[in-house]
Amino acid sequence: MRQRRVASALAIPLVLAFVAASCGSDDSSGGDTDTGGEIATVDDTTAVEDTEAPDDAVTATTEEKVQTSVVESTETPEYGGTVTVGLEAETTGLRPWEDIGSASYVNIAHTIFDRLMARNVDGEYEPYLAERLESNADFTEWTMTLRPGVSFSNGSALTAQSIADMFPFQQEGSSASGAVVSSNLIAVEAVDDLTVKYTLSAPTTTFPSFLEGAGLGTVFDPVAAADEAAWADNPIGTGPFVLEKRDINNETIVVKNPNYWRTDADGMQLPYLDSVSFRPIPDEGTRLNALVSDSDPVNAMMTLRAATIGDARGKSGITLNEASGNEVQAHFYNTLRPPFDDLRVRQALNKMTAQDNVIEALGGIGEPGTHWQAPGSPYWSQAAADAYLGFDFEAGRALLQEYIDDPARSDGKSPGAKIDVDLQCPPDPTLIAAMQVIQQVWTQSELVNVNLTQFDQQTHIDMALNDDTGVHCWRMSGQGDPFGTVGNYLAPPETATLNVSNYFDQQLVDWVAEGSATADLATRQDLYSNIMTKMNELALWSYYAHTATLIATTPDVKGLVNWTLPSGSLGTGVEDAITRWSDVWISQG
Repeated sequence: MRQRRVASALAIPLVLAFVAASCGSDDSSGGDTDTGGEIATVDDTTAVEDTEAPDDAVTATTEEKVQTSVVESTETPEYGGTVTVGLEAETTGLRPWEDIGSASYVNIAHTIFDRLMARNVDGEYEPYLAERLESNADFTEWTMTLRPGVSFSNGSALTAQSIADMFPFQQEGSSASGAVVSSNLIAVEAVDDLTVKYTLSAPTTTFPSFLEGAGLGTVFDPVAAADEAAWADNPIGTGPFVLEKRDINNETIVVKNPNYWRTDADGMQLPYLDSVSFRPIPDEGTRLNALVSDSDPVNAMMTLRAATIGDARGKSGITLNEASGNEVQAHFYNTLRPPFDDLRVRQALNKMTAQDNVIEALGGIGEPGTHWQAPGSPYWSQAAADAYLGFDFEAGRALLQEYIDDPARSDGKSPGAKIDVDLQCPPDPTLIAAMQVIQQVWTQSELVNVNLTQFDQQTHIDMALNDDTGVHCWRMSGQGDPFGTVGNYLAPPETATLNVSNYFDQQLVDWVAEGSATADLATRQDLYSNIMTKMNELALWSYYAHTATLIATTPDVKGLVNWTLPSGSLGTGVEDAITRWSDVWISQG
């Protein structure tokens, strides 16, 4: 049997523009919010700061997009201390197989759990808990060798049987089951103590991306997971920290795992910090103010909102670590619910969505989205961009009038009656402002009754996953392999957790399968272009802008953008407002 090593031929480059660090926005994959979530706002402009910042700070220098610098640190880390992180939302659980991987969730999860694979700064997939990953000739079997000597935080050894025993949880879990389906994974077998064999039902060259993603890549103790009640207070992983306190909607504290298996490139034991405290602070202004306040213990905060990033740039005495990538803000239509089951309605509402005005309401700046990849990505498609329905109010109104006058209209209303639209988004002020822009324009057509509602982030996500929605703001895509992301949104709704639009088209699924079965970049680019073009023709999504993100800290907090992999390679920095807190440290100088 011919073996193939995971190499750059299978790597999907990150969309990062590198600039020199100046003194001066998960599962569900990686960058890591691969399971979507509520809409994120964007700000793609970074002003040059006048004040000096540490070597690991990031300052971008263009007025059009955020640029991310991931550079090697020139400082020696120090041990001790606590970082208190303001999160955008609470996560309802820490079950990798079940709970949805928002940015808040992944920041916490990375402290307790390790993943089998990880992406380096060049977008290549490298072993993390795995030591080696190989495929057979047709990519239907993958053999993984685990690192020896790794233990869970409860002292039990990580073995190949642990990985095999995780699989039943993943098959049934809300978070992981979609990845199981999309990856074509049908069996996981322990060959010996450290060797795992994955069997797939179809060729899948993208399988390494799934072992990097939250659903299949996150390693947990399946024996401990069998007691779900106990797990809530004591989740067991191999990660750098262990859970000390879990106070829902108030504080989650993790403390150093003294037996963590990793050291840094210089042989220093990880993690550096004694503990990390995560505090959910849903209000954007309050979260930022907590960072800059002398009376509040918060010394780090994350955001995926343009307005907050803009406000943070106006504050002195903090370090801004910004990133921008493929993740895009949008709303989707639930095609199970009339009138959104009719193409004319979806196309009409897209034509009546004033994208520029929405972006302005979200923060004023942003790279307008036309599909799931940003300009500069190797998968960005001009054909898909051309197929996107831009703002044309009168054309949209005429198309909607055609549906309204149709005696066979799907919503059962009488010809001539307005359509009813439930427009849903979380209650952040900028999100509300953006939704009000959409509401106003749709209402001005005199053909639409718009009911604008707001729910907290977790409720908002649950409503989408349970089809309790009409028009729903969302964010999707990411920096990893695009076929690993899009497949879960296009598979049959009854098997794909993230097919939130509930639309199924066999041709789209076939294109995903073709792209997953080949490692040829040109072929994959063409197939991805076909997918995005047809999705635009079907008007399943209406896009706003690609997401910029930020983790801001006090100046003494170091290491967010230059964490490393076991090989010594630089990681992906702070993409999607997520970092590896194992490599973060506090300067005492």
